[in-house]
Amino acid sequence: MAKPTTIKDALARWEERNKPTEAIKATEIGLQFQYPPIEKMDSTLGTLVECQKLSLSSNMIEKISGISSMKNLRVLSLARNNLKNISGIESLADTLEELWVSYNNIEKIKPLESMKVLKVFYISQNLIKDWAEFNRMSVPPNLVEITFTGNILSENMEPPAFLSEVMRRLPNLKKLDGETIIR
Repeated sequence: MAKPTTIKDALARWEERNKPTEAIKATEIGLQFQYPPIEKMDSTLGTLVECQKLSLSSNMIEKISGISSMKNLRVLSLARNNLKNISGIESLADTLEELWVSYNNIEKIKPLESMKVLKVFYISQNLIKDWAEFNRMSVPPNLVEITFTGNILSENMEPPAFLSEVMRRLPNLKKLDGETIIR
């Protein structure tokens, strides 16, 4: 089996494709679909100080790390990985506006409670199974859009009943699963 791609190697490939732009100066970086896949986020990501949008989707990442010094990061895409939780995002509480983590194995989202400017949270096709965990989405003051379809909680309810309960629990929500909420 081939060794996983490192962040350093993935960035070198990115720079090769995006000449003459250097990764450390780029505002948008896509490291999705690496082969072999990336398994670990590491401190090399901290060199991307100008990056506002980072995509690491469709890899095999199990843990969020190495992003604490990415103070300009606004959008983080980690969809289609092997995440079990979202621990590691807390250091971006003051800047992260969008977190895309659909198609993972996430059961717990407690770190979401620390997010101060988060507006968009895509967490469809995960393993959230109870309202206690869902309610953590009521804490970020600016959260207005989520995707949640395919989680155990929503799949075990009739869609109108689920929508009604979501509207009650998240009064500021404007969009659910791509549909505008009409109150």
